[in-house]
Amino acid sequence: MKSDRTSHAGPATYRQHKNPGVQLPDYYRTVAEDVIAFCGQNSGGVWVDLGSGPGGLGLALLEKVPKGTVVFVDPKADALRRALDAARQRSFASRAVAVVGSAESIPLPDEAVDVVVSRGSFYFWQDRAQGLREVRRILRTGGRAMIGGGLGSAYPQWARQEFIRRRRESVKSPEAAREFTEARSPHTFRRLATESGLSSFEVVGEGGLGADAPNTGIGIWLQFTKDATSDI
Repeated sequence: MKSDRTSHAGPATYRQHKNPGVQLPDYYRTVAEDVIAFCGQNSGGVWVDLGSGPGGLGLALLEKVPKGTVVFVDPKADALRRALDAARQRSFASRAVAVVGSAESIPLPDEAVDVVVSRGSFYFWQDRAQGLREVRRILRTGGRAMIGGGLGSAYPQWARQEFIRRRRESVKSPEAAREFTEARSPHTFRRLATESGLSSFEVVGEGGLGADAPNTGIGIWLQFTKDATSDI
């Protein structure tokens, strides 16, 4: 992932923007930039947006990877319909596919795709280790995965801090706050990757940071490349 280039976001400071009425910038484009920087597939290929919802990240990838095909995978058919509608409106219909399915049982063949990305849904998978095994199964040898959450390293610092402040305020109980932080810790990501049988991976970033931390909101990601020697 790229380093944080926005620690000094000009005259706009976090305190100046600490206002619930301020509209925050779109983060899917900045996340897509980080995905492309890691995956190195901006010339095309088959990409999976796993747990896509209505397709925010997948649509940003369709925009930035003009020869790529994106497969939206989500358990909710209505969200997938919205993703396809948005793809048609942006003239991406010929490169967008929607499949109803879960991370634990992805309805795609073995070694069928070049990239799997999942932003935000990882924390809600019923069996995250099994989901990671499924991600590796559908990747071609040499394919890459980037699983986790965040707003992108180029997302403005003040907006990251405000986003996290609002998110933290929505977590009402101390127990829920602890669960929120634990789910996004590097230790949890490494443990799940090991449980899934991944032999080579990298955990990038640190989730669960407070709103005042300079790197808050950049996120935490599990990144790996499928190699032919892995024993999964």
